[in-house]
Amino acid sequence: MIQNLSDLLELSSSRHSHLCPRQVLGVRMGLAGLDVLGVKAPVTKLSALVIIETDSCFADGIEVSTGATVGHRTLRVNDIGKIAATFVNVKTGRAVRISPAPNVRERALIYAPHEQRRYFAQLGGYQAMPEEELFRFQEVILQPSLSVILSQPSLLIKCDNCGEEIINEREVVVDGAVLCRSCASQGYYLTSCLPIVVYEGVNN
Repeated sequence: MIQNLSDLLELSSSRHSHLCPRQVLGVRMGLAGLDVLGVKAPVTKLSALVIIETDSCFADGIEVSTGATVGHRTLRVNDIGKIAATFVNVKTGRAVRISPAPNVRERALIYAPHEQRRYFAQLGGYQAMPEEELFRFQEVILQPSLSVILSQPSLLIKCDNCGEEIINEREVVVDGAVLCRSCASQGYYLTSCLPIVVYEGVNN
């Protein structure tokens, strides 16, 4: 796994054809998170879990520096619109949330004194700033717990209402009925009153 900052930034930028300040924050935050937990990249399901609080290019920076991915269930996106991430040592349960320091944009200008454009000053400054000036570290307690977040991926059950399969112990029980979160009004969408149409083929 690449650990050199410049190489990681190049890898992250290759996903976008450019490098932006949030990618730099993602790469450096990923490195800082693993370092504070004493975990090496690439992370595995047995070593660490990373929970990020937004998507976009910031997420790519986290991915390339930690090796965490959604597909391997080592990266979760809990989108609350913040450039922040929580790093969890799966073996010890320790969880550390890292976010940019409150005045990080202004402090970045100090480390790029010859750049008048704020965007590019942040781009260069974030690469040069010491971690203690760039980030804020906070010990946190996960809610729900780590065991609930990780769950048992091999378990499968059907929703009593819609009949769709539910994996990873994400079902809920309401009045004795096993429901998916959508049927329990905890999903991200609402269904219409129209019946579900299953397309089995298209006639030419």
